[in-house]
This record gives sequence, structure tokens and C-alpha cells, in this order.
Amino acid sequence: MKVITKTMLAAFAGLTLFTSCDKNKDETKNLTLNIKGLEDLGANFRYEGWIMVAGSPVTTGVFSVNASGVLSQTTFPIPEEQLNAATKFILTIEPFPDPSAAPTATHVLAGDFAGNSAGLTIGAPDALGNNFLSATGKYVLATPSDADMTNEKSGVWFIGALPPAVGLSLPVLPAGWKYEGWGVAGGKVFSTGTFTNLSAADDFKGFSGPLGTPPFPGEDFLVNAPAGSTFPVNLSGGLAVISIEPFPDNSPAPFVLKPLLANIPAGVMEHTVYNMVNNAVASSPTGTAVK
Repeated sequence: MKVITKTMLAAFAGLTLFTSCDKNKDETKNLTLNIKGLEDLGANFRYEGWIMVAGSPVTTGVFSVNASGVLSQTTFPIPEEQLNAATKFILTIEPFPDPSAAPTATHVLAGDFAGNSAGLTIGAPDALGNNFLSATGKYVLATPSDADMTNEKSGVWFIGALPPAVGLSLPVLPAGWKYEGWGVAGGKVFSTGTFTNLSAADDFKGFSGPLGTPPFPGEDFLVNAPAGSTFPVNLSGGLAVISIEPFPDNSPAPFVLKPLLANIPAGVMEHTVYNMVNNAVASSPTGTAVK
């Protein structure tokens, strides 16, 4: 008969404890994402998830989204110890390939864990920090950059009165984001330029004529038409849009976040102020992260 001494039991207990601790350290647990409303970022960008652990970001993995908004991956194995300690989830837009192991400033969604689940919104402090429900806007069709009075419906300016005055009421954006104006006619989308200052000109005047333009966001679509388009373009029956764009921008098309929208009437009057509609709820992605 083999005798087991107290010393042997103690040694066995220590070995068991060490093995158990080491096993727990190596075990993983799935983080599950259920997100709706994201868009395809194209070939050069990806979405990346992050959990905050002891105040530091820990990546949960990279994924793409197809044209139907379906995520390429929804479950992500994470070291169990880290996932259990996570206090927040943050979703960012990252370049692909990504030269940095740190998250960009372009935070799309975020939320604090309450128990094992975090509700994800653009309005979370760690995302854009605003739900844009109070955003308002006005627009006018006019072409101040040339002297021709027959093409006044070929320009859109986001102004609230004539003479020109501020027409947009939008919150200040965090780093990693810019506003962009758009005119849509005949199914074709034309940018008016990006901006962060509501009471100054945007960063683009490449379609406007030779004369001066108001010091506010907007554009005349008169010259240098993109391939496949012809200027001037009549915006009657089209759209006026304000979007929120990632910076750097992933696409020449509008991003999914479009807080302000206007259906331009077919019988629109030039030099007349029209209201835009708040479109924040319809265009904002939402979701949950479950650990």
C-alpha cells in the first residue's frame, strides 16, 4: 500500500492550483455582436471592435460588412479574463491594411456593459457623442457663382435666409468626422464639400463658376462635371442631404449617417428657403455587444 503524506498532498494541491490558474488564463469566451445599419466600407477600410479593460483598449477583431449590411463575423473569441473585466465596447473604422495597433479617432458606435450586454449607439460619449435628433437645416437653390439667371436650380446652398445667413444647426463633431453636403439629381450624387464650421465656406468650390459664393456650405453645379454627368444640372425633384463622413473618408459616396435630408419639390422655387427633415433615427446604426 502506497502512503500519501501531507507533504505530497500539499504539493499535489499546489500543482492543481497552478494548472487551474494557467487553464483559466488560456480560456477564451465569445463576444457576440448584433449590429444593424452599418455599410460596406470598400476595399481600403474595415470595422474593428474594442473592449476597454482597466482603461485601455483591447481589440476584439476586425470585420467587414457587405452591400446588404451583413457582418462578415459576429462572434469573436476573447481571453475570458479580459472579456469579463471589460467595461465598454467601442466600434471604430480602421484603414486596411492597418499600420497601427491602436484605435483610430473614428468611433462609430459605443456602449457601457450593464451585466453582460452593452447597447451600442452613435450617441454614446465614446462614439460621436450625439444622437443628432435636434439637428435642423434649411437650403436654397441658387447659382451665385455666375451671372446666368437661367440655371438657378443648379446650385444648393445650406443657408437660412437671403441675404445669406446660417442655415444649419448641428452639433460639433468629435475628431475623426466631418459634415458633407450633397445634391442629388437624376440618381447621381454630387458633393458640395466637407465642413466643420457652420458659418464658413466648406472645403470645395470645384463645380462653381468664376464669381463669388456665400461664406456657407453649398455648391453650384456648373463646371467640371464628373465623368458621365453634364452640368448645369437641375436639382428639381432631387435631394439635398447633409451627411456625417469618416475622416479620412472611405468613399466618394455619402456615408450611412445622414442626419438631415430634403426632398426637393419638382416645382421648387429658386431663391426660396426650404426646410430639411431630421433623418437621424432612420440613418443611424444600432446594436448590442454581449460578453
